[in-house]
Amino acid sequence: MYEAFEELGHRVVKIPFAEKKLSEEEITKRLKEALAICSCDFVFSFNYFPQASIVCNKIGLRYVSWVYDSPHIQVYSYTVINPCNYVFLFDYAVYQELYNAGIQTVYYLPLAVNEKRLGSLVVSEAQREKYKGDISFVGSLYNEKKHRIYDKFQNIDPYARGYLDGMIRCQQQIQGYYFLQEMLTDELVAEMEKAYPTNPDDSHVLSPRAIYADYVLARQVTALERRELLETLGSKYAVHLYTYESDLQIPGVENRGKIDYYDEMPYVFRCSKINLNITLRSIKTGIPLRALDIMGSGGFLLSNYQQELLEYFVPGEDFVFYESTEDLMAKAEYYLTHDKERREIAQNGCKKVCSEHNMKARIAEIIKVLGDFSGK
Repeated sequence: MYEAFEELGHRVVKIPFAEKKLSEEEITKRLKEALAICSCDFVFSFNYFPQASIVCNKIGLRYVSWVYDSPHIQVYSYTVINPCNYVFLFDYAVYQELYNAGIQTVYYLPLAVNEKRLGSLVVSEAQREKYKGDISFVGSLYNEKKHRIYDKFQNIDPYARGYLDGMIRCQQQIQGYYFLQEMLTDELVAEMEKAYPTNPDDSHVLSPRAIYADYVLARQVTALERRELLETLGSKYAVHLYTYESDLQIPGVENRGKIDYYDEMPYVFRCSKINLNITLRSIKTGIPLRALDIMGSGGFLLSNYQQELLEYFVPGEDFVFYESTEDLMAKAEYYLTHDKERREIAQNGCKKVCSEHNMKARIAEIIKVLGDFSGK
């Protein structure tokens, strides 16, 4: 993003916040000091930071944020209404929710790739040999302890637990419609609060119901879905899994551990015959960055149904999507045995992503929204 701003003629000043767990006071102090010594037209960040909005609002400086996480609890902060804010959201469903609630500082903007980095990808024979495979999946199966929040509800009222299990299994079978939040009754939320309190505070307006749906249940749906789909594929095909959970074992699946996002992941996508995208269920309609990364790297994308993918890309021409486990298995078999068609689809997807969904194009959209942007 930094390079894309500069290539478009804008001067960029970096304000580093590499250290984790900085206090709000320290963030405020650093930001104020940095802004005091440079004349900026706006502050930009990936994801939304309430403290940055507070600082910018006080000094009358525009704050532009581009959110790539969903859920991202910070966009439900009371500060999001600050007039300095330009909050760009990649998931149209989230944008629509906030805009319809009267939030005038939110905008819709799909994610993008660094087309120069991915477009110049050259694969050596050694790299091709290292990363080649029939079917690859890169991502978390949410098996680490920090992600296993649903386990905390094992001892709640048996009826409530059974209802939640049923909701999860039902959502797992349905793509294109997210109903977890609306299915959570007040009684269920109260029962969940006993086992895992959300401890609401005055920093955001996100309800316990939304927190349980998006942060707990949606993640559990995704964990089950990813594991079961990989195991089903692994029963018939060679499947490679790249994940931080290096000790995770799934029958028929080769766990290759973690890989670097910049130095290795694009080669996995380019060298695998089929790359899976199994979207985190809390992303309601948006295009996950992983899907764009796969296509931008020249990889063949086989994805779950995601509404916005079909709005920007042509199924069967730029990528392929599946609608059920049976459909996934059938399409995996077809495209593993139809090399020419698979390569053509991968090439089409790569061309479209790099030409239409690149950082420069997105920056131009941001600048257009800012309107009276005056400096470079």
